[in-house]
Amino acid sequence: MNINWKDIQYLARGTERQRNAFVCLSSLNIFDTLSSYTPLLVGTIPIDIDIEESDLDIICEVHSFTPFIQELKMLYGKYNHFEIHQSIIQNQKIIVCNFNYEGFNIEIFGQGIPVLQQNGFLHMMIEYRLLVLAGRDAHDSIRQLKRLGLKTEPAFGEYFNIDEDPYTELLMIGELSDAELKEKFNL
Repeated sequence: MNINWKDIQYLARGTERQRNAFVCLSSLNIFDTLSSYTPLLVGTIPIDIDIEESDLDIICEVHSFTPFIQELKMLYGKYNHFEIHQSIIQNQKIIVCNFNYEGFNIEIFGQGIPVLQQNGFLHMMIEYRLLVLAGRDAHDSIRQLKRLGLKTEPAFGEYFNIDEDPYTELLMIGELSDAELKEKFNL
């Protein structure tokens, strides 16, 4: 299935949770409002391995943090559980904004890297490829591992017997062809 990840319309044809996410995000008009930051939805809901607590993760390319923070406060500061945190991850300044809207926890993540090069997107792409290659049982098993308390990447590590750090290893195997992935994981 060829999905245009840059356009959330695919959610409108998905699972009930994906359709609800589409309504939520469309109601917020978040992708138009934040368009100058190239927002992109990533995480578990787009690839159908979400659990009840899963949030809507939106990554953005941000180079000027002060105006971005001001814009987030102006746009979303009125919503429940609104918070903004700044941090440094892998020598990169990041901004994380959280709030609740229409039954969803929403997280907006900003850093000075193009969204298609951010780890959130790269992880989602390899996870999606592995799910397609492994079949429906992989979705259900990974979802169950997440319900047992594992984060997404460790759940993939557990299911696919990745002994190394799954965050790093998933990025590395993302460069393999589908044939190489099938061979590596006996799919």
